[in-house]
Amino acid sequence: MNVLVTGGAGFIGSHVVDALIRSNIIPVVVDDLSTGKIENLDPKALFYQQDITDEYMMEMVFKAHKPTYVFHLAAQISVSESVKDPKFDAHVNILGSLNILKMCVEHGVKRIIFSSTGGALYGDDVETIPTPEDTFPKPLSPYGIAKFSVENYLRFFAHQYGLEYVSLRYGNVYGPRQDPHGEAGVVAIFSERMLKNDEVHIFGDGENVRDYVYVEDVAEANLKAMNAPANIAVNIGTGVGTTVNELFSRLARLTGYERRPVYDPPRPGDLRRSVLDISLAERVMGWKPKYDLEEGLKKTVEFFRERLQANN
Repeated sequence: MNVLVTGGAGFIGSHVVDALIRSNIIPVVVDDLSTGKIENLDPKALFYQQDITDEYMMEMVFKAHKPTYVFHLAAQISVSESVKDPKFDAHVNILGSLNILKMCVEHGVKRIIFSSTGGALYGDDVETIPTPEDTFPKPLSPYGIAKFSVENYLRFFAHQYGLEYVSLRYGNVYGPRQDPHGEAGVVAIFSERMLKNDEVHIFGDGENVRDYVYVEDVAEANLKAMNAPANIAVNIGTGVGTTVNELFSRLARLTGYERRPVYDPPRPGDLRRSVLDISLAERVMGWKPKYDLEEGLKKTVEFFRERLQANN
């Protein structure tokens, strides 16, 4: 059984690769390293530095390895960047995904596990918090729009060609290896800046609520999706909402940070409140998170502390 992971040198993707290798599955990894890092990747994996939008090169990878399962994580990952440049976001997140789906059909892939979003998919106009999967998506950013578009293409490819899929709708994923230098990944950004005793900036009033889920739990959900019922979308979060102000306070305590945050204007595209109902994941995949927020934040801070010490 061959397994392909797109975006496998990225934050979440590299943890999926680790989980596969722990399960004695050595994956093929495709990543263009635009945001991923080769040092994230277990050297046991077979690595190709390729862009998922390059049809010719992706054809070569699929032809050479004939994967049974594809974990599709490669993406433009920033909500705010998608607002600034919707065309580029669509190029990578929609056209790149269509390229992967086309290859899956042409080369006999059994199932694709797609990394979607719960955080950016449902929008602010939701009646139920935590939000279940049968809530009709009303995304407020091009990033969320693109993820919902791909979910619709997945349904088409399943109906038209029999390609199985599971779409995993993540909450706000955090943990070791997250990039603290982009605009996405508030836990990583706060952790590194606090450990350096730098200013920490909060967009808006800090009362935006998010469902923070630890990356190792997300990786486990990906593996469980290999044997889940076919052609479903499943929320992957914790069902617990945390404000940015509360997150700041928790991380300040863990890092010994004593400065006050700097409040900046809110960012366009940011949701006010997003918490996911995860009961379906437990029911159909036997998955629920193992890490609560406190434990996950401790492990994340420890990672960034060790990395800063190693670099000094």
